[in-house]
Amino acid sequence: MQTTLTDTFRSTPHGQEAESILRACVHCGFCAATCPTYGLLGDELDSPRGRIYLIKQALEGTAVSHRTQLHLDRCLSCRACETTCPSGVGYGRLLDIGRAVVEQRVRRPLRERVKRRLLCAVIPYERRFTLVLRLAQTLRILMPPALRRSIPPRQPPAPWPQSSHDRRMLALGGCVQASIAPNIDAATARVLDRLGISLVRTIGGGCCGALSYHLGAQENGLEFARRNIDAWWPHVETGAEAIVVNASGCGVMVKDYGHLLRGDPAYAERAARVSAMALDISEALEKEDRATLIRTDKATARIAFHSPCSLQHGQKLSGVVESILKDAGFELTPVPDAHLCCGSAGTYSLLQPQLSQRLLHQRISALESGQPAAIGTANIGCLTHLQSHSSIPVKHWIELLDPGTSVAGLSTGKAPIEKVDP
Repeated sequence: MQTTLTDTFRSTPHGQEAESILRACVHCGFCAATCPTYGLLGDELDSPRGRIYLIKQALEGTAVSHRTQLHLDRCLSCRACETTCPSGVGYGRLLDIGRAVVEQRVRRPLRERVKRRLLCAVIPYERRFTLVLRLAQTLRILMPPALRRSIPPRQPPAPWPQSSHDRRMLALGGCVQASIAPNIDAATARVLDRLGISLVRTIGGGCCGALSYHLGAQENGLEFARRNIDAWWPHVETGAEAIVVNASGCGVMVKDYGHLLRGDPAYAERAARVSAMALDISEALEKEDRATLIRTDKATARIAFHSPCSLQHGQKLSGVVESILKDAGFELTPVPDAHLCCGSAGTYSLLQPQLSQRLLHQRISALESGQPAAIGTANIGCLTHLQSHSSIPVKHWIELLDPGTSVAGLSTGKAPIEKVDP
């Protein structure tokens, strides 16, 4: 693709990166076939190719409008298009650059600005988010069914193993997972403990920064990244093997720290080291002897695995979790169109609720079509979103490997929930 980016922008690191990405695109349109929003809306401007043209025009100085912003907002950032692109176009990076430019040139309506600022001010901060969540859980019974389903029930704290091993891996503190589903981190620690590895919680870290970064507050997102690097670094220097991330959306961000902070002289080298050490929990387990993780229960459940976009398209880890679950004794049911997004996509379900709900209903139908006893997934956002409409339990897959999870109990499912037309 030929480009004529403005001279001012082309001389910047973002401009040079964007130009390189744009020039890789050959207009083939293969991306449209796997784009969830194009599949729903049928509008070329809601396909990756169409959005690339919109971003190109913006970077070349063409006037942009709220309509331009809308088409970019509708993108899930699922990166399914990257998986099918024969030219290796880095669409996700281009989208971040394009959104930031359009955000500077198009002022959002007051209501949208307030909503986005509230999301950035609450969700990435564990204490603030927990306070809001606990209030919502207390008032949940008074809410209408559609809203009630979106609020996960309160879960008790889960125990971590007390043993200490010579092998150590570091945990990402995160933001919402500890409040919504504390057993995920605890189950991760218990599974690694059975393999002779201690999972270490560090002080001072927190949100990976993805939410702020993708909502246009990019510098704020990078500050979260720096904070995590500072929290991990003393342990990195004293022999920690890896940084384990069990929320696949966060994993994409942490693995990108090196790239995002490459121009920061104080953090570039450490960020690159951290990104190289970052592993999805499936990658950490893939390298180990997992014989102790095989479930011996004869009632081992049939599982439908929802592979989050951030796992299969962002981290390119298709099939890894599925292989681990099969080796552990689970039967995986077929899932039609397994490459498609569930509609969670970070804050997408809050900012684009109608499209999100249509995608959710499609995914639930596909996941439940094989009559599984439970649904497994690898990202807290997907888990919460799917749980809001699923008639069967939804678990993080690492919980299924934890002996503390009753597999037999999954076969009973749970009471059907109230259904609402999308």
